[in-house]
Amino acid sequence: MNHAIDPGEISQLAGKLRRDVLEPIKDRLIGKDEIVEVLGVALAAGENAFLLGPPGTGKSALINELAGRLHGRAFDYLLTRFTEPSELFGPFDLRRLRDGDLVTNTEGMLPEADFVFLDELLNANSAILNSLLLALNERVFRRGKERVRLPMLMTVGASNRLPEDDALAALFDRFLLRVRCDNVDTDRLSEVLSAGWKREQSDPPTPTLGIEDARRLQASVTQVDLSVMLPAYAKLISRLRTAGMELSDRRAVRLQKVVAASAVTCGRVHATVSDLWIMRYIWDTPDQEELLAAQLASVQAEFEPGRDDAAQTDSVELQQHPMADHDAKSGPDPEQLSRLLDRIASEPHAPASADALSLVAARLNWVQADTAREHLQTRVTELRQTIRPAYEATT
Repeated sequence: MNHAIDPGEISQLAGKLRRDVLEPIKDRLIGKDEIVEVLGVALAAGENAFLLGPPGTGKSALINELAGRLHGRAFDYLLTRFTEPSELFGPFDLRRLRDGDLVTNTEGMLPEADFVFLDELLNANSAILNSLLLALNERVFRRGKERVRLPMLMTVGASNRLPEDDALAALFDRFLLRVRCDNVDTDRLSEVLSAGWKREQSDPPTPTLGIEDARRLQASVTQVDLSVMLPAYAKLISRLRTAGMELSDRRAVRLQKVVAASAVTCGRVHATVSDLWIMRYIWDTPDQEELLAAQLASVQAEFEPGRDDAAQTDSVELQQHPMADHDAKSGPDPEQLSRLLDRIASEPHAPASADALSLVAARLNWVQADTAREHLQTRVTELRQTIRPAYEATT
C-alpha cells in the first residue's frame, strides 16, 4: 500500500518535472510539444508509450533528451528480426553455468534499467516476445527459475509501421499511449534548423530529475480523486465502444491511470473533465484519431462545468493541462489566457504562481492569432522576471 503523499509535495514534483524536464526538451526540439506532453504523462503514470513515424523525424532525439534528464540507468536497443534474448536481458553467467546454475548476467542490460527505449519495436521476434511482454506488462523478468522484479519506470517503443500479426499486436497492446511523430511543418523549418544546429554545438542534457522523485510522482497518481471526472469518462468509453472501437474492461480500468497522471503533472490531486485530453492518444490506428477527437469533444461539451463562478473557473483553468484545449479549431482563447495571466500577476509571491505560469505558457503555442500569441508570450516573459525571485527564495 502506498503511503499518502502531501499535495504540496505533489505540486513541487510536478513543477520540477515541467521546468527541469519537459520545457527544456521543447526548447531544444521544435514542434514536438505534443509528444513531449504525452511522454510526460506516461512517465508520471508509469505507463509505456509508442511513437509512430518515419525515419528522421526525431524519435530517437526525443527519447535521448528525456532519458538524459533522468538520474538513473537507461537502456536502448535497435531491434531486428534476429535480435536474441541475451542482447536485451543479458547472457548466462558462465561462471555459474559451470556449477549447473542458469543465472543471467543482467549488468548494464534491460532488467537493470530505469528507463528503456526499444527502437523498431515491431521487429521483435518470437524468441524474445514472451520475456518482453512480461517485462512490459508486469515489470518482471523471468528466465528458467529466475524471477526478478524490474526497476523500470517506463518503456518507450518506436516504429515506422503498425503491427501486422496477432503476436506483434499483443506487444503493441502493452503500450497504452500512442502518438505520431512526423516532420515539422514547413513554415517552422527555419526554427528546426536553427535549434538543431544549436543542439549540435551544445553539451548533452544533464540529469535534473531524480529517480526517487519520479517514483514519488508515480506513487502519487493512485491518490488522485477521480470522482468529478468519472461520469464523463464512463460516457466516453461507452460512446467509443458504440462507435466500434475495441476497449476491454481491463484497458478501460488501466486508462484511468493516465487521466490521473494528467492531473498530477499539473500539481493537482483531483482529476477534472479537462484531463480526458490524454484519451486522444489511445488509438489502435491513426485513422481513429478523428473519432477519438470528435467523441471527446462531444463528451467534454456535455460535462463542462458551468461558468457562473468566474473565480472558481479561473482557479480550475490555472491548473488545466496545456494539452486540454489543443484540438480546438481556434486554439486556446487568448482573452481567457490573458485573464489567467492577470490572476497570476495579482499573486506573484504565491507558492504555486511559478507552476501556474508554466502551465499557461505551455498553452500559448496553440494560439492561432500571431499578434495575440506574441503579446501573451511577452507578458509571460515579464511575469517570469517578477516571479523568479520569489520562487528561488523558496527552493
